[in-house]
Amino acid sequence: MKALVTGADGFVGTWLVRRLLADGWEVTGAVQPRPERDPAGDPDVQWVPLELTDPESVRQVTGSMFDAVVHLAAVASSSDATRDPRHAWDVNAAGTALLLEGLARTNRNMRFLFVSTAEVYGGGDATPRKETDVPAPCSPYAASKLDAEKTVLKGWSREHIRTVVARAFPHTGPGQDTRFVVPAFVERLRVAKRSGAAAIKVGNLTPVREFLHVADVVDAYVRLLASGDSGEIYNVASGRGVSVAELLDILAKLMGVSPIREVDPALVRSTDIPYLIGDASKLRATTGWAPRHSLEETLRDVIDAQAN
Repeated sequence: MKALVTGADGFVGTWLVRRLLADGWEVTGAVQPRPERDPAGDPDVQWVPLELTDPESVRQVTGSMFDAVVHLAAVASSSDATRDPRHAWDVNAAGTALLLEGLARTNRNMRFLFVSTAEVYGGGDATPRKETDVPAPCSPYAASKLDAEKTVLKGWSREHIRTVVARAFPHTGPGQDTRFVVPAFVERLRVAKRSGAAAIKVGNLTPVREFLHVADVVDAYVRLLASGDSGEIYNVASGRGVSVAELLDILAKLMGVSPIREVDPALVRSTDIPYLIGDASKLRATTGWAPRHSLEETLRDVIDAQAN
């Protein structure tokens, strides 16, 4: 069985590639060409360059035959998308359409898993989001992902591509960079502890989020490849949330430090969603998936990884 993973050198991509290899897949990893980063150190993966805004690059990648594609490549940071909304749309929405168009020319009866985001739900009351909720994206990042979802779900059945959408709720783990909240907090707490600083910079601490372990998220993706229903959307979520303030408390306790919190306006996002927790009943019923890592285990893994 042959799988193509786009964005294979990213945070989730590296975890997914290792899982697919362990499960016996032949993996092609498509990565954005970057002179400063060469992922070709893993001889078990066939690495190919992919620039989603370049039709010729997409054509080169999609000319091969695959049994499954997991499309992770994206402008994945909401802050990056806000700074350049046009580029985010070109990559996330138009790039996804270009990729599917190329695959439709050469692949039949393959499974295509598109990794979207829970941020497409936008704001709302403090109840877990369900797939039947009407999306209301409130950021360029979320809007570009929702447009990509529509592309994935509309029209591709006639091309014999079985499409599935995974709406991933917040997740973390070893390897995530410090643009994201958990590794950012760990880094600031580590520096404060080492230097004896009395305070750390924080943004808005009131939003409520869940934080899955990346290994559990990857397990959900693998299960959806095997048994997700074509044309369906699935939340990947734990349903258990904490405020960002509580998250910081847990991290500080695990790291043995108690600094003062100083709000930095530069870290406050106007598009923060107050409550973003998911209901994954549909995913559980279809695949039998359930998260295996507790929040504390997940956070300790990040702390240990950054310490090393």
